Amino acid sequence: MPLQLQPNLSEAGQRYFRDFTPGDDFYEALIEAHRDLSDDQSEMLNARLILILANQIGDIGVLRQALAQAREGV
Repeated sequence: MPLQLQPNLSEAGQRYFRDFTPGDDFYEALIEAHRDLSDDQSEMLNARLILILANQIGDIGVLRQALAQAREGV
């Protein structure tokens, strides 16, 4: 499975009229998950989320591509 770099977010049963709307919905949920957390708790949430999503993806090759993509320009 190649790394998906085009918008690819959706929610089952939800119809969107703009391509960016699902991304906005995810961003809102992510910000809400961090609400009222300390910096340390927020870092722990991010680390746990990364590991949970990596497990969901499951393909080490795709994860390596994602790591390389995320590191570009940092």
